[in-house]
Amino acid sequence: IDSPEGKVFSRFAELTEEYSDGSLKIQIYPNEQLGKVDAVLEQLQRGTVHIFAEGSIFMRKWVSDLNWTAASFLLDDRDHWYRFMNSALVKGWYRKVADDVGIMVLGDPAAVLRGPYRVIVSNRQVKDFDDVQGLKLRMYPSETALATWTHLGTEVRTLAWTDVYQSIDKGIVEAVTSPIALVESMRFYEVAPHVARLDEYYQSIAFMTNVDAYEALDDKQRAALERAYRETGLYSQEVIGSVADDSIARMKARGVTFVTMDPAPFVASMKGFYARLQSEGKLPEGFLETVEATRQK
Repeated sequence: IDSPEGKVFSRFAELTEEYSDGSLKIQIYPNEQLGKVDAVLEQLQRGTVHIFAEGSIFMRKWVSDLNWTAASFLLDDRDHWYRFMNSALVKGWYRKVADDVGIMVLGDPAAVLRGPYRVIVSNRQVKDFDDVQGLKLRMYPSETALATWTHLGTEVRTLAWTDVYQSIDKGIVEAVTSPIALVESMRFYEVAPHVARLDEYYQSIAFMTNVDAYEALDDKQRAALERAYRETGLYSQEVIGSVADDSIARMKARGVTFVTMDPAPFVASMKGFYARLQSEGKLPEGFLETVEATRQK
């Protein structure tokens, strides 16, 4: 509860109680007290849990197209991602989950910041696209993620998150991708003292909500909940952003290097990847068209 995200959740609980004049109280269960993600999603569907704050990509178990809300090196910047996440296409994916499963997302699904951006942490300096060629990279077990980074020229190894530190230390892998906010807490910098911002994709924390529980609220309570959520989104940008800056400063003081990589060569390389998936019928209908339509002209 003392983590940056924990502070965000506490602010949401405080604002909800304040704006509802005490008629709504949010009880927070941190550190997987209610179980792993799949277990909590089942509780959310049954209505024993009313709100679950986590990445909405986990809703892909019901609508697989939601996997593409975290497509790598496809969007220009976070603002482009905001527009994409609020497009008719993505809203349709969320609406299907609500209709089929009874779980909705509260407000703007991209409002509450996570990350706030992604980096590569490596035991040798990685400054540009050429430096990732042949890089032994740890990746999570995702067919799309593995195909992406193989396409980009790395040697991908699938490893558990908790095995990353030891695997870098032993030379099994040279690098890992991570939200910047987790690099210091996982102590990755001790064995991989080079951090490069990459903006691989953008992340948020969705407040997934049981539809029946939401609809059981009166108009005033719904307005209070939605207002609390909107203000929590603004608060998250302050908290998560400042925490990342402070963490980088502490790591730099320990000798860690920090650079910002140009994503353009990665985006250029991935155009062929997405074009191939499109030709093979492996992308959602209207996906690339929506990406282009939400690009700032």
